[in-house]
Amino acid sequence: MTTLKNDPMNLIITGVGGQGNVLISWLIGETLLEHNYQVTVGETYGVSQRGGPVASHVRISKNKSYSAITPEGHANIILGLEPMESLRILSIFGNENTYVITNSRPVYPMAVAMGEIKYPDLDKIKHSIKMLSKKLWYLDASQKAIDLGVPLITNMIMVGALIGTGLLPLNLKQFKKRLEMSFSGEKLALNLKALDLGYSGIK
Repeated sequence: MTTLKNDPMNLIITGVGGQGNVLISWLIGETLLEHNYQVTVGETYGVSQRGGPVASHVRISKNKSYSAITPEGHANIILGLEPMESLRILSIFGNENTYVITNSRPVYPMAVAMGEIKYPDLDKIKHSIKMLSKKLWYLDASQKAIDLGVPLITNMIMVGALIGTGLLPLNLKQFKKRLEMSFSGEKLALNLKALDLGYSGIK
């Protein structure tokens, strides 16, 4: 756990519709509120029902409430559930001091699946993110989720990775307590396991 290096600290969680970034932004926000931070959460949507882009803005402060959407060029951290979306958000909201933690597995839009357009080369995406950010963590959270038998748990693996970077004023114990308040039974056990996988994977 760390103190706020920036106030506000602007975290953007980005992905496509159905990946669960709105859920994890709410869980992160609720956990930080419990530990006396001011948190504002806002979302921007593309055509989320069709796998369009979704970005959740989590703005964290010790003493002040901020507007819901991060100003362009002011993201401190980008947590990406999809690599191309990570680069897209970085190009709009990031700067040379932005940290990026991204899943390496793409989610292909319908136009790619139909052969109308080509998805960018993954190595080029990774290189571009490195060039535009302060530091990049790049992990195949989707494969870890598949290994657990639940691909949709990718989002929780990415939260574990985010906590593992030490960039947020939030530790694993605090977030696990929030999960215990939100889930039960097998669902809780699975989320806790996914969280630990992401945390250890980034460490």
